[in-house]
Amino acid sequence: MNTRGTIDRPLTHDPKKQAPMKPSTSEPAGSAIPDFPTSDAHDSRQNRTRQMQLIPEALARAHMHEQLRDAHAERQALRLVVARRMQRRAERASLRARRALAMAVMQ
Repeated sequence: MNTRGTIDRPLTHDPKKQAPMKPSTSEPAGSAIPDFPTSDAHDSRQNRTRQMQLIPEALARAHMHEQLRDAHAERQALRLVVARRMQRRAERASLRARRALAMAVMQ
């Protein structure tokens, strides 16, 4: 039987006898993970393992970045609401002052 191995059932479990990982054809050329050409399958597998171990850290970093951006946008919206409220208060005070001045001039 001359069948090729699969990911789940490789032909051999010895990393030195396995072929190195090839870049995916479906992945865009400028992908986030740089392509390190190595001739040794063990180095390739080691690199993939390291990248897979760093995935949760990258996800956590992206999540924190998103939360910080949301918090910044919320603070900005709150400042805008406060500024509009203060502007309306100043306009009402200005109208009261005008009325008081008009009443003083009339008498």
